[in-house]
Amino acid sequence: MGSIHSYSVAAGRRYRISYRKPNGLQATLRGFRTKHEAEIRLAEVEISKNRGEFVDPSDSRAPLGLLGAEWLASRQADLKPSTFRSIDSAWRIHVRPKWERRAVGSIRHSEVQAWTSELAKTHSPTTVRRAHEVLAGILDVALRDRRIASNPARGVKLPRKVAKPRAYLTHQQVADLARESSQPELVVFLAYTGLRWGEATGLRVKHVDLRRRRVSVEENAVEVGSAIHVGTPKTHEKRQVPYPPFLAETMDRLVIGRGRDELVFGGGTSHLRRPKSTSGWFNGAVTLAQVSADQAIADALALGGQPPPSFPRVTPHDLHHTAASLAISAGAHVKAVQRMLGHASAVMTLDTYADLFDDDLDTVSEALGMAAASSDVIAVLSRDNSV
Repeated sequence: MGSIHSYSVAAGRRYRISYRKPNGLQATLRGFRTKHEAEIRLAEVEISKNRGEFVDPSDSRAPLGLLGAEWLASRQADLKPSTFRSIDSAWRIHVRPKWERRAVGSIRHSEVQAWTSELAKTHSPTTVRRAHEVLAGILDVALRDRRIASNPARGVKLPRKVAKPRAYLTHQQVADLARESSQPELVVFLAYTGLRWGEATGLRVKHVDLRRRRVSVEENAVEVGSAIHVGTPKTHEKRQVPYPPFLAETMDRLVIGRGRDELVFGGGTSHLRRPKSTSGWFNGAVTLAQVSADQAIADALALGGQPPPSFPRVTPHDLHHTAASLAISAGAHVKAVQRMLGHASAVMTLDTYADLFDDDLDTVSEALGMAAASSDVIAVLSRDNSV
């Protein structure tokens, strides 16, 4: 147990408490105006020690800037370069300027809530959530290190992310896009295998099984800044993905004659870079496809016919979603779609593409109706109605 002692200052009598930290070292807290205040604080110290929740006041004075730099360095080893770049940016732009000089133990929940609410006025929900998660992650480590008794960043209300409507291409629209593209083989391959851009451009000849019409997704080439970083796929797991028979001849042509370690797409030695969003070859192909679609719509309306669908504005990653749409519309099981796309679970696939599975409800209803027609169910209902 600790002890309480009085001492005199110019303003009168004050009290201090003495106690031993969990590590056995002696500690003192001074400045209590009444003995009762000192007794309450000493009791809190002893209870926190017994519960394993003791926080050394000197540890809680560590500046968040120092802890943040240590946290960031520790995350670099286990994060993909693209992910690390995003959290490093959030730290430098949003978290460090606001919190680096603050003692970690002085940060309050209400302050964090006010900070995120203010950020939300000028930044997207994604940016706010990323900045908040960086601060919360640093404070999680401080909590485990017993620098703070609780994490003031947890439980903060954050702006809700609103999912943008996805664009899915039809088979004909994939063909139209490929026709206008300088990389038609890659466009079709992405739309019918579901590989992400970095997974497709990271494919090497040794990853292609021409006999079984399968590719082994083992590498992911991601552009971070001006450099290409080659790592593992998004889920850190290899997977086998089939490609349809009509792509067999194309894949033969791309692979045959190249060395095992050469890349399938591009010149074979350098990874294809993701096209620029506004001036790259992909955006140019989309624009041309949209112009052609608009003209086809105008012609159909002029003749009084049924116009074709308009061509949506898409990005290379939308071909990943298109592959899911085409597979589901062809009757693929959700587990097969999950494996093709590289999702961690079928639940994730269902959650991500819930809109695509809505049509299954009508299919199930119609199938049940056809099955019931061969039984007496309908007759029973008809008999009940005639009574």
